Amino acid sequence: MKKIEAIIRPERVNDVKQALEAQGIHGMNVIPVTGRGAQRGIVHQGRGGEELVVDMLPKVKLELVVPDSVVESTIDAIVASAQTDNIGDGKIFVIPVEQAIRVRTNERGDIAL
Repeated sequence: MKKIEAIIRPERVNDVKQALEAQGIHGMNVIPVTGRGAQRGIVHQGRGGEELVVDMLPKVKLELVVPDSVVESTIDAIVASAQTDNIGDGKIFVIPVEQAIRVRTNERGDIAL
């Protein structure tokens, strides 16, 4: 099993959720976050010509745990639906998961997902 953490643009969340549902992936956590990467923020022109730098931008972090057999197709679905070809589209991190347990039934492993 792998945990996939995807940091994406907030306006792409619904497209990503639909793409994942089409792959049969329903369980996920969606968390609003702020951060910065290569984009390093946005410069706004204020009154009197002052520059205002907003360097922590709103993003959304998706967290999902999937069986090893669907990791690549899950990544492909996220990239295809989140990509705008502009800087700031986000990042995806893949992390090994040792165990998953469904609390209600005590099922373990892939069946618990």
